[in-house]
Amino acid sequence: MEKYLDQSIKKMSLKKNLHSLSNKVSLLSPWEGIALLSDLFPKKVVFSTSLGQEDQVITHMIAEKNLPVEIFTLDTGRLFPETLDLLARTENRYKTKIKVYYPERESVENLVDTIGINGFYESIENRKSCCHVRKVEPLKRALSSKSVWITGLRAEQSSNRGAMNKIDWDEDNQIIKYNPLLDWTYEQMIDYIKENNIPYNPLHDKNFISIGCAPCTRAILPGEDPRAGRWWWEESKKECGLHGGKSESLDTRLKIQDTRAINNISSGFQPKDQVI
Repeated sequence: MEKYLDQSIKKMSLKKNLHSLSNKVSLLSPWEGIALLSDLFPKKVVFSTSLGQEDQVITHMIAEKNLPVEIFTLDTGRLFPETLDLLARTENRYKTKIKVYYPERESVENLVDTIGINGFYESIENRKSCCHVRKVEPLKRALSSKSVWITGLRAEQSSNRGAMNKIDWDEDNQIIKYNPLLDWTYEQMIDYIKENNIPYNPLHDKNFISIGCAPCTRAILPGEDPRAGRWWWEESKKECGLHGGKSESLDTRLKIQDTRAINNISSGFQPKDQVI
């Protein structure tokens, strides 16, 4: 009980100072914001990477600036081989270790016994159950003892994400959530990747813009929403539960730009360490 009370008091203190923190971070560049938070919360700041384009940008910033931030990823057991290959190449490029969290074996076995190996196609409820076991539960373990969670979310990715803020309080995980690239455009991100020769997933060159588990991801057509390739058989908002929780508004909400045709990331450019 005493431990629970101490944790509750700590969370209340974090939430109370969010507005002041948001004002400070809003004046900083992404890497400067990450640096400030890592100074304010030593050894309590983590970055979750799915190895997507945005996340590779943030990984580059953390590594190049030698920021004391733990980087982790979630291996659901259903990832593309290209994603796992990128994980190895990223660790080698930046000489850093990315901690991998896996779903609990017993939970996966129970899930498959209940809905089948590909039962997530049959209903939204089944798909959300799969995401919970393979993503949400491992994420909670990764965030359990931390104070700040850094993500690669951008407002342009979807209307749901467009309503988010650079600094939020994530109610589901009881943690400060920082989205340093929230107001970056797709073009800004691609330019940064090219300029810094950042390794990326070759599936992006095949119009897989948002990449998750292999059975739940397809390439998109020009003009489609960037997340249209995720759970394409569903009509609901394209979220797995990691970023769909309640949050408290602190920054001015950003307007969503009209969806544009997505050009290939390469445009005739191939990074030196790209593996096709």
